[in-house]
Amino acid sequence: MPASICYAARMFIRQTKTRSSTTGEAYTTFRLVASERIGKKVRQRTLLNLGRQFDLAKDEWPLLCTRIEGILSGQGSLLPESSVIETLAQRYAARLVAAAPSITSAPEGTVVEFQEVDINSLELVRPRSVGVEHVGLAALSWLGVSDVLESVGMNAGQRACALGSIIGRMACPGSELATWNWLKNRSAFGELVDVDFEGVSLMKLYRASDILVRNRDAIEEALFRRINDLFSLPATVTLYDLTNTYFEGEASGNAKAKRGHSKEKRSDCPLVTLGLVLDGSGFVRRSRMFEGNVSEASTLEGMLTGLDAPEGAMVVMDRGIATEANIDWLKEHNFRYLVVSRERSRQFDESQSIETTTASEETIKIQRVLSDDGTEVRLYCHSEKRREKETAMTKRFSERFEQGLAKLAAGLEKKRGNKDRDKLLEKIGRLKEKSHGIGQHYTITVTCDESGVKATALTWEKAPVDGTQMTHPGIYCLRSNETTWTEVTLWQTYTMLTDLEAVFRSLKSELGLRPVFHHKEERTHGHLFITVLAYQAVQVIRNKLKAHGLTASWSTLRETLSVQQRVTATFRQRDGRSLNIRKATVAEKYLKEIYDKLGISAAPGGIQKLTA
Repeated sequence: MPASICYAARMFIRQTKTRSSTTGEAYTTFRLVASERIGKKVRQRTLLNLGRQFDLAKDEWPLLCTRIEGILSGQGSLLPESSVIETLAQRYAARLVAAAPSITSAPEGTVVEFQEVDINSLELVRPRSVGVEHVGLAALSWLGVSDVLESVGMNAGQRACALGSIIGRMACPGSELATWNWLKNRSAFGELVDVDFEGVSLMKLYRASDILVRNRDAIEEALFRRINDLFSLPATVTLYDLTNTYFEGEASGNAKAKRGHSKEKRSDCPLVTLGLVLDGSGFVRRSRMFEGNVSEASTLEGMLTGLDAPEGAMVVMDRGIATEANIDWLKEHNFRYLVVSRERSRQFDESQSIETTTASEETIKIQRVLSDDGTEVRLYCHSEKRREKETAMTKRFSERFEQGLAKLAAGLEKKRGNKDRDKLLEKIGRLKEKSHGIGQHYTITVTCDESGVKATALTWEKAPVDGTQMTHPGIYCLRSNETTWTEVTLWQTYTMLTDLEAVFRSLKSELGLRPVFHHKEERTHGHLFITVLAYQAVQVIRNKLKAHGLTASWSTLRETLSVQQRVTATFRQRDGRSLNIRKATVAEKYLKEIYDKLGISAAPGGIQKLTA
């Protein structure tokens, strides 16, 4: 017969004085106790430790115990209970079911247990999500996250809060407040780690976040070592880039919240910037938070110093960071570099180019040009898709610019139009400022009367400047001091930056990086760092699945995983007692495939049985 537990005894609450085993401090705790008769003796057994913060009035304790017994026995409340008593009763009854011994599956051919029940009495209660939690916990286990957190001084409760915050970001992206509500009311994560999150305060999640931030360097270093062990990553390429996210509110208490150029077009909000150093496989090696208006170029040295990158590692970065000063610093510290060139002049000789193909079957033409001293190579790349895009942009901006000029010219024909030459030149100047560089391709002539003050006509002629986007659309330039690699190898290495952009999209859209609701700087650090840790776990999961041919996005995987729930099925038995079974729903085909490829159980949490 499989293991089970039966509660037919009378429950009551006991207030007990005890001492901490570590500090010796005396304190009062509360316990839910069952009094049961065994033969001629009455014995008392502790069912649940209710903790120190049990503040229900003493005269309501019997009502609470009666209601818990009623829930477990499948009886409705005869008298209307207060919302506080009902909430506590549902919580403690669920904990009793979850704490019942697990039932292991009977081997094939062995005797199984049958119960005679009233099928009309079936009730399914307390559905809680478990799929993402199960997979997320497995990923964090592979990374040894709990051991890493213990090594930086986090106790069991703090580790549970940290793990819950990370997996909450994977399953239900949002603020720490949203994660707290998810852990309490919608998730079975507490059952998987044996923690009652309904009794955990929001402040405990914040304090766990603070500890994570204080130990960021040690945690990131330990996790990346573990990732390296799991996947044997090549250490030759380092990717670096930045992104920003915005705050809801003014964030006046955060010194790093600054207004700047928002990549989400949220110029109405203060921003904060996240910098990431990644390896070639997309795992994070280092993360930092900067001011929202930080100059991208000023962050490189601080991010790469002390990174323990191997001698001659290749650093790949975008043009915003690729200043001459940063390139000189990379050379001085024996880094190789592959960057998007800042030079404005475009050139391309198709006869000197070779062709390569992208993952999406697009043909890219590449011209390789070695510097006169042989220390640097430039790749001039031509993309047909980029050409079409830039041609369309140039056409749109040109039409908008010419419409503006036509409007100014028409104003000179109006009787009351402003014909002041200096005012007209100011308007032309403002039009050029807003033209996205299109103004340089036009020769504009203002004709005045004999006084030279009154403008009488405005004409223009389009004269494209050679070596620009208008004359060479679809062309961009890469530069590197790695002169032994082929054009194709250099270009394919550069395309890893596209993967980094995908990382930022995942952080923002799939893992709740934006927006930030915190007003304190340290809490903002925590929000960003928890998102980065969640990304590391997601990347581990996706890499393991990719090895088995499954390349789905995290959003798709999360949708598949989210259908599995843990529920409690309650039946009335012939003898009048209630049978409570808590287990996960059966994993459907696609979900089962994910579990099989990851090598984890398809029945998270096991099965608990309680008779009352």
